[in-house]
Amino acid sequence: MYQVRRASRSRFLPIRRLNYHLREWGESRPGEPPLVMVHGWMDVSASFQFMVDALARERHVIAPDWRGFGLTQTPGADHYVIADYLGDLDALLDAVCGDAPVDLLGHSMGGNVVMLYAGVRPARIRKLINLEGFGMPATEPRQAGARYARWMDELKALARGELALNTYATWDGVAQRLTKTNPRLAPGHAAWLARHWACPVRQADGGERYEILGDAAHKIINANLYQLPETLALYADITAPLLAVEASDDSLSRWWKGAYTLAEYHERLKNVARHRVAVIQDAGHMLHHDQPEALARLVEAFLDE
Repeated sequence: MYQVRRASRSRFLPIRRLNYHLREWGESRPGEPPLVMVHGWMDVSASFQFMVDALARERHVIAPDWRGFGLTQTPGADHYVIADYLGDLDALLDAVCGDAPVDLLGHSMGGNVVMLYAGVRPARIRKLINLEGFGMPATEPRQAGARYARWMDELKALARGELALNTYATWDGVAQRLTKTNPRLAPGHAAWLARHWACPVRQADGGERYEILGDAAHKIINANLYQLPETLALYADITAPLLAVEASDDSLSRWWKGAYTLAEYHERLKNVARHRVAVIQDAGHMLHHDQPEALARLVEAFLDE
């Protein structure tokens, strides 16, 4: 089992009519903004533990569980939209930081959120870090009909219970699920993370199974098409320096199979006035699990410039 070097503490805040869970490490230091880190899809705030442990010195780190993930309350919705993540992040920063700027990091879906947020609220961000938050392929208006139809079909499938998340008989089963998705994840790390990624739930027969701490409604596709011109306009409004971090494994090509490429993503980043791209070697999409030490060094150097 992985041994934590820097223990986190938990607290809950009322955010937009939900009980939001925050995980925190370290204490605030005069003149140094907190590092706010937001996780990706089907992940939890504890996912950043390995990276926090790898930091050379203690920092005040704040990481929420997004709505419907981890220990944050599930809103009772049958789908989720990107605007809610923006609104949640805005309210969270108000609650924990007031008007003071923060250093903001996001992974995957969280990376997409922080990129948009930094364009909407540029004065709130001192430095911005995007871990594999690539955005989505460009769309055309003619795709709208099929998108709405798919969204409605998936809502019906959710209501029928067809999109339920898998459950597992043991903690080992949960850990094996994590290593199946990411073969680089060490068994001890997976065993530790499993206990934050799932929870035991009593079954009708009196036994227990382990359920992922995520709402199945997250599997519903967005009803609205991805608006690339809107995204690029928000990128252009970012004033903070951006560090865009990629893994050496090209997960983008694997996902989209030519429909959207790293070259296109790099072209989009040119809309951000001050940005640079860095690559973490021997890492996949979960680069904060695969190479936490290398990522921590890269992030700290950027924050301390």
